[in-house]
Amino acid sequence: MLPSEILRKIRRIQITTSRMVTDIFAGQYESVFKGRGMEFDEVREYQPGDEIRSIDWNVTARMGHPYVKKFVEERQLTVMILLDASASTGFGSGKQLKSELAAELSAVLAFSAIRNNDRVGLIIFTDKIEKFIPPRKGTSHVLRVIREALYFKPKGKETDIAKAVEYLNAVTTRRAVVFVISDFYSKDYRKALSIANKKHDVIALTIHDPRESDMPNAGIIELGDAETGRVFLVDTSSASVRKKYNERSRKILAERKEIFNSSKVDHIDISTTKPYLEPLIQFFKMRERRRM
Repeated sequence: MLPSEILRKIRRIQITTSRMVTDIFAGQYESVFKGRGMEFDEVREYQPGDEIRSIDWNVTARMGHPYVKKFVEERQLTVMILLDASASTGFGSGKQLKSELAAELSAVLAFSAIRNNDRVGLIIFTDKIEKFIPPRKGTSHVLRVIREALYFKPKGKETDIAKAVEYLNAVTTRRAVVFVISDFYSKDYRKALSIANKKHDVIALTIHDPRESDMPNAGIIELGDAETGRVFLVDTSSASVRKKYNERSRKILAERKEIFNSSKVDHIDISTTKPYLEPLIQFFKMRERRRM
């Protein structure tokens, strides 16, 4: 039995995101993602003007004259959400933790998928695969996805994006639209992300809190690494300490952006202190312009 607080939160997210999907994302999701893939329909005899590369050589050899493969647009999509549940997502300097924001983004994407009759699945990960919900349709299924995103208690603390992406490739045989929702504090995921993006359409949603890249002057404070458990004192009144911290943070962000660019993975930057609606809309518009 889920606590009443979680049930109320699920209901609130359901109402908020359903309205958002209906009022704002209506048509945009479909125009951006629908028809991206092609699926085999049938073979037919070759006709003048057909592309040579579409010839089915096996059928041609059996029949004695050319046949070509006919494809149709794949109208039904599989949407996979890879949700980072590592300990670092339990941070937030404003009204919302990164984990809560990630769960709400999962809800928006899941409702967008079922509104267009697509299947949606969920992989929750840390430094291990914590939970896998195979892709299905329907409101009750999406509510389960939201419930797990909000309420699931992971066993791991650290982050291994490469392992999550490799698991995705193992359990998802058909091409899918894949949203990786994470703060991307992980190592050695460039190769795995690049390989996955050749098989799927991968989009990275990077969740970031301003305090992770801008240390305030707050005197001597105790900081802890949520994933390793290390705790240490930092004198934030020191200008040089703040400078080193901020420079290191900017370097991490720059490296992350370079990984996405080299892997040809689209990414959306989401802040815990700003509404996520505008970045999502800008992403949809960018994708639509690219298709046109």
